[in-house]
Amino acid sequence: MSTPTADLSAAGVSIWLDDLSRTRIHSGNLQQLIESRNVVGVTTNPTIFANSMTNPDDTSYDAQVHELAASGASAVDAVFAATTQDVRDALDVFRPVYDASSHVDGRVSIEVSPDLAHDTEGTIAQAKELWERVDRPNLLVKIPATKAGLPAIAATIGAGISVNVTLIFSLERYAEVIDAYLTGLETAKAAGIDLSTIHSVASFFVSRVDTETDKRLAAIGTDAAAALKSKAGLANARLAYELYEQSFAGDRAKALLDAGATLQRPLWASTGVKDPALPDTLYVTELVAPGVVNTMPEKTLEATFDHGVVTGDTVSSTYDASREVFAGLKAVGVDFDDVTQVLEDEGVAKFIDSWHDLLTQVAAGLEAAR
Repeated sequence: MSTPTADLSAAGVSIWLDDLSRTRIHSGNLQQLIESRNVVGVTTNPTIFANSMTNPDDTSYDAQVHELAASGASAVDAVFAATTQDVRDALDVFRPVYDASSHVDGRVSIEVSPDLAHDTEGTIAQAKELWERVDRPNLLVKIPATKAGLPAIAATIGAGISVNVTLIFSLERYAEVIDAYLTGLETAKAAGIDLSTIHSVASFFVSRVDTETDKRLAAIGTDAAAALKSKAGLANARLAYELYEQSFAGDRAKALLDAGATLQRPLWASTGVKDPALPDTLYVTELVAPGVVNTMPEKTLEATFDHGVVTGDTVSSTYDASREVFAGLKAVGVDFDDVTQVLEDEGVAKFIDSWHDLLTQVAAGLEAAR
């Protein structure tokens, strides 16, 4: 049966859910979303797990917390035990999707500790630990695209581990992410690793770009500034897709693809609108393109199902208009390089805060259980 989400999938967009909880997995809700909403993957982050594990109405973690408390586990050990179990169980739910999609979809991601965002060697070590602990081929280890994260991404890919690169805000950093992926593939090839087993997505954030840029446009207060409201996020993402097309058509990428490597797909992240004046599906409808992932909060997913989307290629025909948006931002005085750096710094800081809040509450739960 044709539905709006089925049409979106047919247009080449892989629909992933930006949420996970133990209750969602074991209640059958995740399987239901696969069957009725064309969901073919899941992304997680420290905030998502914090919301899930500290929900007072969710008792699904109680038994494990008591077991971990009895074993003397630390809060860090307990969090990783719980989150890796959830991700492993979700990966098993998605295994038929993984197999049916020739291993492209059916993916679930788990993030290295946010405390490692500026620690290259620590990130590499934990990525390998998570890969081994979860022990599922459809896992993606999530690594932030900080300066320290870039060599960690290359090394992790080079070790044959699939990676979701997160917190990408600028085209310049995205180009470095693609380079890190290709470098990792070259290392893996030299080591004799089957390149077809390595997958990666590059998570390019959208709505947060508008939130920060629109705040600056409002402060400028001119008509020219007002005319650019809520345009930067889409323009930035569309030019990222252009960079993706150009980069993977180059000789370096083609040589790796010919050797069995897979494309590092762009993933549209932060696609829930932050401005209530905007349509709920703005960052879905306007970013339809072949070979992309759109990871959506459930509200956006349901709005997409209810209202539908334009399923033609709405990206490649917009590159010139997107460049005009950036020319306009520069003309009115918006420093977009500063916008993206602020967003990266804030993104890392927010995940660190969520991570430490989670550790504090889990520590209290372990103590209470003891």
